[in-house]
Amino acid sequence: MSAAERWRRALEAWSIPERILSQAEESPWIHPPALFDVPDVIAPSPSHDRAREALSIDASVLDVGCGGGIAAMALVPEVRTVIGVDHQPEMLTMFRRNAVARSLAVQTIEGNWPDVADQAPVCDVVTAHHVVYNVGDIDPFVRALDEHARNRVVLEMPTRHPLANMDEAWKFFWGLERPTGPTPDDLMEVLDELGISASQQRWSGPMRAASDVDQAARFLRIRLCLPASREDEVRDFVATHSGPTDRPLATIWWDPVSDRS
Repeated sequence: MSAAERWRRALEAWSIPERILSQAEESPWIHPPALFDVPDVIAPSPSHDRAREALSIDASVLDVGCGGGIAAMALVPEVRTVIGVDHQPEMLTMFRRNAVARSLAVQTIEGNWPDVADQAPVCDVVTAHHVVYNVGDIDPFVRALDEHARNRVVLEMPTRHPLANMDEAWKFFWGLERPTGPTPDDLMEVLDELGISASQQRWSGPMRAASDVDQAARFLRIRLCLPASREDEVRDFVATHSGPTDRPLATIWWDPVSDRS
């Protein structure tokens, strides 16, 4: 079995059983824009460092799965042009607003990568932070990233699936055990299989968190496929099950082999 197939199967194991999914009042696969906006001060990180060292003055960055654009906005002042790709219009609105506030030239592309890759230009650096766990068909996704990078591709991902922090909640409300994979090491095997010589650095960064208990309870209740009538129960669970404030992360990066200058 190929590394890409192992990756796909590991992600498929995260599917929600139909007996639970059929009870959902709203889609549990939510990405609340409020969790993806850019702070006024962006903390340094290995991911930003690996991208910045591949930039020159007036550089361009293609941010895939951009959210509010923290991966791109962190590279000011070197970066002058930012292109954001996301399937949620609300994310692109945030991305554009954040770029304009920093006096950057900006383009946004709505859709899923790599379906919309032909609309994106080649850029000095391509970033994709906290995206790959949503990508079952990983080979074409990675190839399209590589094809659009002049100098470097930089990925950031948790060392465990981003929904792993819900393990206790799934057990408490549904008695459901969740998977353990895939991991950044599994992705490295995919890249090696594609002939990409990548590097990996492990580090620790802050958890994305809701602004208050009410917001956290609402997001968790939706992701658990529970009805609105049980939100008080979920709020009680959130209040008594405070999770970690930091999480282990991995930065994976490589320089494309072909010259796209």
